[in-house]
Amino acid sequence: QVQLVESGGGLVQAGGSLRLSCTTSVSFFSINAMSWYRQAPGKLRERVARITTDGTTTYAESVKGRFTISRDNAKNTMYLQMNSLNPENTAVYYCRAQVRKYYYWGKGTQVTVSS
Repeated sequence: QVQLVESGGGLVQAGGSLRLSCTTSVSFFSINAMSWYRQAPGKLRERVARITTDGTTTYAESVKGRFTISRDNAKNTMYLQMNSLNPENTAVYYCRAQVRKYYYWGKGTQVTVSS
């Protein structure tokens, strides 16, 4: 069983920045890929960014150039640096880990961007 704990959410003004963290209960070397998802009120959950074990990253078009996904293997922690935030980025942000054919989710952290 893989446990994920997100942190770093909060309230920020438009144009501001936040850095989210996701710490896992197992070594990153056991995980095939990790992703950040978000879900805004009344909307479907969508993937924001993904990073694989070899460091390959992918981003949703809407966040390219503003968000950066990274990881610290020694700390078993993944990050999402979010810059130039706007109110449309308001959502609960979740991290997800893929271990072989299984997926594990954190409980999420709220990000609210005020205009």
